[in-house]
Amino acid sequence: MTARIVPIMAGGGTRLPAHIGILTALEALNIEFDHIVGVSGGSIVASLYASGMSLSKIKDIALSTEFSRFREFSLFKLVRNGGLSSGDLFEQWVDELLGGKTFKEMALDLHVVATDVKSGKPVIFDAQRTPDMKVSMAVRFSMSIPLVFSFKPFGKRIMVDGSILSEDALHRDWDLQGTPVLCFRLRGEQEYDDLNVSGIFPIFNYVTLLIRTFMTTISREYINEAFWHNTIIINTGDTSAVDFNMTNEQKQRLFDVGYNTALEVIPIKTGVTINRETKTVATKSNELENISKQTVNT
Repeated sequence: MTARIVPIMAGGGTRLPAHIGILTALEALNIEFDHIVGVSGGSIVASLYASGMSLSKIKDIALSTEFSRFREFSLFKLVRNGGLSSGDLFEQWVDELLGGKTFKEMALDLHVVATDVKSGKPVIFDAQRTPDMKVSMAVRFSMSIPLVFSFKPFGKRIMVDGSILSEDALHRDWDLQGTPVLCFRLRGEQEYDDLNVSGIFPIFNYVTLLIRTFMTTISREYINEAFWHNTIIINTGDTSAVDFNMTNEQKQRLFDVGYNTALEVIPIKTGVTINRETKTVATKSNELENISKQTVNT
């Protein structure tokens, strides 16, 4: 059985190798799709793949790139723009990889999701809504990790990380043909560590708006039953979404857990038949536990 889906590469921050593993599993399972949705770190991988770049090249880029090059520690930028880093170097890097492509120039229909922190609503960038917009700009919006990258204005909106969204913002009819979505969400054991931002007066209003938005979406930690069948959780262990100093070994582990989990769970969620010659068995106990939980609850 061949399935058609709209994959949603949701969140992850710097843990983007996991999304590369997921897409590799989709190819191995011959899952077909013309539309792909990217959120936060997932938008990096989704945009490169939608441009026509091979997964082997995308993986090479992830392994060879030192994420620390995008991290800055400017208190001036934090005070003035709400983030330690401007994100300009990151946006330039993505733009160079994409060759300056706009949404209308993508090989696949790409949808990048960011969040307007003022309204708490999603902002979607794609060939229908923003055909002439550079994809790198939308990815930068979606990767506006609070307090790490400066928030960015877009018209009257203030763009922040797209993963700060309620589930129903992602589970929609993306291709307008009723094709089912399959949302891949990364979850780490240390994902919800507290941030100490007290005493930073210039960003008080920004943080207040951020907290308000976050509180309306706190349920994302517990997947709504209505979306469970269309969601696959990738357990990334103790790897943080803002770890800019990952080793190649850590990146490879993220790729492996994304690939192995997706390869095991996608057939359960979609009903596709897995080729046993392609199958790679996950061996880590936390991966197996993750798979068994999703099997039981499906």
